[in-house]
Amino acid sequence: MDNGAGGAARQPLGFLLLYALAYAGGVTAYTPFLMLVLPARITELAGADDIVWLGYIVFAGAVAASVSGVLSGWLSDRTNSRRLWVAVGMVATILLQLAMTQCDSIGALLWLVVAWQLALNLMLVPLIAWAGDFVPDTQKGLLGGLLSIAPALGAWSGILFAAGAVASFEGKAVIIAAMTAAFMLPLLLLGQPRRLTVSPGVSPASQATSPHLTSAAARMWVARLLMQISGAALASYLYFWLRALDPVMGDGEKTILFAGGLSASIVVAVFLGRWSDRYGHPFAVLSLISALAGLALAAMALADDPAMAKLAYVLFVIAGATFLALHASQTLRVLRDPAQRGLGIGLFNLTNTAPSLIMPWIAISVVPGFGFGRLFLVLALLALCAAALLATMPRDV
Repeated sequence: MDNGAGGAARQPLGFLLLYALAYAGGVTAYTPFLMLVLPARITELAGADDIVWLGYIVFAGAVAASVSGVLSGWLSDRTNSRRLWVAVGMVATILLQLAMTQCDSIGALLWLVVAWQLALNLMLVPLIAWAGDFVPDTQKGLLGGLLSIAPALGAWSGILFAAGAVASFEGKAVIIAAMTAAFMLPLLLLGQPRRLTVSPGVSPASQATSPHLTSAAARMWVARLLMQISGAALASYLYFWLRALDPVMGDGEKTILFAGGLSASIVVAVFLGRWSDRYGHPFAVLSLISALAGLALAAMALADDPAMAKLAYVLFVIAGATFLALHASQTLRVLRDPAQRGLGIGLFNLTNTAPSLIMPWIAISVVPGFGFGRLFLVLALLALCAAALLATMPRDV
């Protein structure tokens, strides 16, 4: 495991691209599967009880992902190996996904999904922690920009399945497995990062215990949670909001709006990431992006014209995706100790699963009595709180 990402050496662009491709493979492994393929399979097996079973499976999977994220990160720390666990997780993820094609019981499918979530995070969490081992602070902005490619690829692969290009569950599972392997194997087989040296007089372990770093990590964690809640709530109720706003709008246009926003976020994230590498102030950039996301949500709440509302939504998708990509790489600034970095990533991973437990209660409390406009204003407030937290980050991080 290559330590000392704070050194002066830089990784070649080619290696960063291999890493970003592998990260995209991890995202592609679950995005189309959870959004489209798994719900359709649940309907095939559960029939009229599909909504109930979907809830059971999503909840059980979220719990498994939360536990697995922490344990996987800890395991990669203790064994001083990232590549090994990424490879093991990738193989297990693919095999379990293919095993679902032989499953004809909804109960068995639930347990296979739980096992698949355990394997998925065994692949993803060490992969993210691995970046902290070899990418210096001077390239973390660029890394975040490149990571924004992954959600766009996941969304466009979902459009491929939604368009009916592949009809059977078996065919979709095979394609997802093949894409996952094709994206990840180049890094695992060919990726050789340069060994970075620790800056003179700097101890990563001593930095990790700094009160400033502890405060920074807490602020980063809460800010990501707030933004993830906003994104999760919007994703869950977007269909109903758009249906009320524009009843003739088809599913294809809704999906294209989302995928188009994610694609545009690649340009924005790469530009802002490289800017922060060159001029500094990465947390100020994150604060600005989350503030823009909050303003976009407020515009959605107040818009009474479908065209303006759709534009505000696309702007939120761009801001939200840019934020998450850059946040993922800049989080590595506050996880300095390589002996605990994987565990730290696992704890940050909880911000991806916790919103599923928090968001429904916010929506139930607001939407029935006040409508979607008030819900979006609450979400805008959460995004603005994230911006305030990041704007007051310790200066010496």
